[in-house]
Amino acid sequence: MEFLLEAVSVTKRFGGFTALDELDISISDGERLGLIGPNGSGKTTFINCVSGALKNDSGAIKFQGGEISKLAAHKRIRLGIARSFQIPKPFKSMTVRENLLIPYEFGVQALKSNAAKTPDEVLSLMGLNGKSDENVGNLTQVELRKLELARAVAADPKLLISDEAMAGLSGAEVDDILEILFLLNERGITIIMIEHIMRAVMEFSDRIVVLDAGKKIADGKPKAIAQNVRVQQAYLGV
Repeated sequence: MEFLLEAVSVTKRFGGFTALDELDISISDGERLGLIGPNGSGKTTFINCVSGALKNDSGAIKFQGGEISKLAAHKRIRLGIARSFQIPKPFKSMTVRENLLIPYEFGVQALKSNAAKTPDEVLSLMGLNGKSDENVGNLTQVELRKLELARAVAADPKLLISDEAMAGLSGAEVDDILEILFLLNERGITIIMIEHIMRAVMEFSDRIVVLDAGKKIADGKPKAIAQNVRVQQAYLGV
């Protein structure tokens, strides 16, 4: 079976510390995958290796069947891998629309892709069309999270990695972001969600992978993961 993304025996070390220990993770086209684990479990290191911010020391990362472990981050974006960041860092001197034009021009126009939506359509998907000419300094926290997702979506991804897009948001705001992620998935984008809000992960995910100390300790449907004793021990520190 060919996966959209496949990580095989991926290992990453920082000096004497092993952050990822022969990790195997795969995701199929169109799937919604939740990636969870306690702090320090390796989640961020893994997505950094997938997106190209870090290079894995050994193992293979394959996207659409091709090895990408040695590719620069910008080349992975152009293949169709995009991510949002936990802490939004927009260009503060620019408007909302101007912030979106940068990834749109870089990721989409360079490929001459006809599949991507226009910047205005992306803003409309995020519910930010009324904020197009606003300076980003005037945005609320949830609007900044939506802009962060919009910048990732503007690169026309096949795979979107959503990193803590709901951290610090209210219940209603969490629901708002969930609705956007479901809509993006319905439009053909495969999504990996990294999130500490368990309600959101359980509601969104087709399947959940759990990491602890750089190793995969569980992989299954949300209900099975919730009942997994090893997962409970990892979170409760038993």
